[in-house]
Amino acid sequence: MTDVEVRELRYFRAVADELNFSRAALRLGIAQPPLSRAIRQLERRVGVQLFVRDTRQVALTPAGHALLAETGRVFDAVSAAVHRTRRAGQTTPSVVVTAKAGVATELLRRVVRAYAEVPGAQAVEIVVSGYGEQTAMLRDGRADLALIGSPADHSGFDTEHLASEPRVAALPVGHELADRESLRCKDLIGQPMSQWPEASHADRVYWAGRDHDLPTGGPEIHDNSQLLENVALGQTVALIPRSLAEHTPRPDIVYRPVLDASPYTTVIAWPSGSTAPWIARFVQLACTQVVTTVIDGPSSP
Repeated sequence: MTDVEVRELRYFRAVADELNFSRAALRLGIAQPPLSRAIRQLERRVGVQLFVRDTRQVALTPAGHALLAETGRVFDAVSAAVHRTRRAGQTTPSVVVTAKAGVATELLRRVVRAYAEVPGAQAVEIVVSGYGEQTAMLRDGRADLALIGSPADHSGFDTEHLASEPRVAALPVGHELADRESLRCKDLIGQPMSQWPEASHADRVYWAGRDHDLPTGGPEIHDNSQLLENVALGQTVALIPRSLAEHTPRPDIVYRPVLDASPYTTVIAWPSGSTAPWIARFVQLACTQVVTTVIDGPSSP
């Protein structure tokens, strides 16, 4: 097979995303004819048809779907190589660690303080990221290490478990379930639950506490403050880590344990197979901090 160019793969992904050559060309800032020629050239290089084209629509073939999945990993790898090479070439090399605000960033502060005392330790930059961003930042090289909470896809990473905690239901005062001492996941069936933007089916299953009768009607939320305000207003209920409940007591919200809900876990993750000694030392310190320190910061989904 003739070597495929990264440019051709970028063109392919634009057409695959848009399923329209005109829109893809506009997005890429090129004319449509050279885009069409590049796609035909790519199909000749790989030896299969990637798109079904007719006068009304463009669709991916099975081979096209396979290439779309593979090129996502290709571009992540290229991005990671560039980001990590740039950091390695800095006058003062640094390590970037990311986590979502809450218990993870509280832990990171402790780890970074301990790491700073290691002779020859690199400078550390902590990036506070949003829901679901930690794995993406680790895959594309924007971060070297990440503290990742449930749920998450850990494929392609090495991980060490740091902490687990039970989850509780957050209910508005006066809710029909608020008088119970404890709940089970089945009790939440039919209740509206807020949705994180771009959450996968697996994410929705986890935050609903069940694998059937997924909730509908809950508002979209972007952070925990917004989530709890929606609970207090009676627009949603939520299944959250216990520490979030413990550190955000409110007179308008009742928290009840959900006995059979899966726990909320936090792991530290890094690129699979890495041999960097500073990663090993940082991970070791993170695990030590979990063992020796009571985590007293708020938790975040």
